[in-house]
Amino acid sequence: MKQITTKEVEKLLIKGERLNIVDVREVEELQSGKIRGTLNIPLGLLEFRMHELDKSKEYILVCRSGGRSGRACQLLDSHGFNVINMTGGMLEWEGEIN
Repeated sequence: MKQITTKEVEKLLIKGERLNIVDVREVEELQSGKIRGTLNIPLGLLEFRMHELDKSKEYILVCRSGGRSGRACQLLDSHGFNVINMTGGMLEWEGEIN
């Protein structure tokens, strides 16, 4: 499984890169903040909503600590998606949040 650190994601965003970030936390968890421009698809709904994603794009998956996003990466990868797990999740995120 491909991985990326929170610092690497933050640097890419600061450089103006357009990233496709999917936050797999539950809706109520987003109240503590989320990375700007992320799409929220809770892990439990991902199997039913993966049709909303484009297999030609690369997605960075995010959760609270990196565990759920790792499971989400495994699921999406098994269906042919190009995915990267953001290790450390929002617990390690020091960048801007909404």
